Amino acid sequence: MANLTFDLILRGGVVVNQDGIAPRDIGIRGGTIAAIGDLSLASAGETIDCAGLHVLPGVIDSQVHFREPGPTHKEDLETGSRAAVLGGVTAVFEMPNTNPLTTTPEAVADKVSRATARMHCDFAFWIGGTHDNARHVAELERLPGAAGIKVFMGSSTGTLLVEDDEGVAKILRHARRRAAFHSEDEYRLNERKDFRVAGDPSSHPVWRDTETALNCTRRLVDIARRERARIHVLHVSTGEEIELLAAHKDVATVEVTPHHLTLSADDYATLGTKIQMNPPVRDKSHRDKIWRGLDQGVVDVLGSDHAPHTLEEKAKPYPESPSGMTGVQTLTPIMLDHVAAGRLSLQRFVDLTSAGPARIFQIACKGRIAVGYDADLTVVDLKRKVTIQNDWIASRCGWTPYDGKQVTGWPVGTFVRGTCVMWEGEVLTPSTGRPVRFLEAL
Repeated sequence: MANLTFDLILRGGVVVNQDGIAPRDIGIRGGTIAAIGDLSLASAGETIDCAGLHVLPGVIDSQVHFREPGPTHKEDLETGSRAAVLGGVTAVFEMPNTNPLTTTPEAVADKVSRATARMHCDFAFWIGGTHDNARHVAELERLPGAAGIKVFMGSSTGTLLVEDDEGVAKILRHARRRAAFHSEDEYRLNERKDFRVAGDPSSHPVWRDTETALNCTRRLVDIARRERARIHVLHVSTGEEIELLAAHKDVATVEVTPHHLTLSADDYATLGTKIQMNPPVRDKSHRDKIWRGLDQGVVDVLGSDHAPHTLEEKAKPYPESPSGMTGVQTLTPIMLDHVAAGRLSLQRFVDLTSAGPARIFQIACKGRIAVGYDADLTVVDLKRKVTIQNDWIASRCGWTPYDGKQVTGWPVGTFVRGTCVMWEGEVLTPSTGRPVRFLEAL
């Protein structure tokens, strides 16, 4: 490829993509990938040496809570996206349980306006499905910057809730894109509140038990079949749900989180409310079954469920303590550590974080390294050993449950549409985030 000129060439890295793993150069022009292969004879305005590094399609985190508008004392769109790019994440889908809720065209437009050229990565916003907006979801899910419709069937942080079958059916009846669900049975949650033990966060998975999740997911699959709709089940936390969803892959896609793959109920003893999440971190048997579901291909994507609260808020005695923790910045290093340990292949990590989201959410021009696609790239050093520490966390709340954990595998560089936004732990450029585009809403 002589006489070719590019804005930027990433030279000498090992490219990991749908067609295998091989040393290849990447030529970028106008924010898109223009050539892949041996570019040793080509020239560029800038060349970055990636020798010894692996170049992955940009990591997409399709479940984050960045708190803006609302309780921005713990996060906002700028700080959350700064954490994202420091962790190698090039695009995020942000959740609707902000204040005000993201349930109207005006609220979506407000978020897009706040995010554009202020977020460091690209973005889309989930729209909350409610009883009130159910008949309008087909128009809402096609708005610029909309990731689709998200429904809370069990109460979590905020007031978004559609707990009844008819309410869910009405939303799915009108939806044209894949709708995402927080699947916990609100009725059972209310019945079991007495199972919470004051001051004991290890009672959290006793209250929000396996049946709470399984009952709801069973109901959800039945409704989706009746309404002939596509669903996406978020943060699956039980082995029983994995088995159920394996039999319904034609209608349901599956997300799991790094914390449900890494932590277990044993960790409440040392981490307490820091690992209090909805749905909860459960005992090791569930973790093992989720890994098996991932190995068997039942799982489609990883999402961090990044949901920050301040340490002061988390220090409240259970159950006054809020559920949620940081995760967008640690998704890549925690999962690369699982790659290093042999639990996960590097190609499967890529499938879960780029090709998977692109496939199930129909993302335009992202999710693989291909000519004509956005030059979204995550550059990693698979051999680097780093101890994760709170002072590395860019989220406004400034902590991670993985503080003190040594990992093997580290994000070195983050490229968003051809711009190097992070290199070696430093955010390099002013914010250039833009809305993610979707094939079903072009």
